[in-house]
Amino acid sequence: MQKLLQVDFDFTGPFGDEMSAMLVGLAESINHEPGMMWKIWTENKTAQLGGGIYLFENEAYAQAYLKMHSARLKAMGVTEIRGHIFDINIPLSSINNAPMTGVLE
Repeated sequence: MQKLLQVDFDFTGPFGDEMSAMLVGLAESINHEPGMMWKIWTENKTAQLGGGIYLFENEAYAQAYLKMHSARLKAMGVTEIRGHIFDINIPLSSINNAPMTGVLE
């Protein structure tokens, strides 16, 4: 069963276009992570947070990515990393226009 991974962490920037320009290589590399289906990048300049919402093929892939990504962030000096893995309630998500194409019940 597919799993949603939510990650956020304290982040001082860069944000917006500068972040986009700096992290193209990282974004491209994430496409090659085992079991990763998609990612939505999240940022909040006011709260000084970065992160993402990911869809993985299963929990094992999500767990492995969270472990690897947490280590990578720690190596970059990030200390407050929060990661949570969720099931997706497809019927309710569909009512609210969530992009459910390819998501299995």
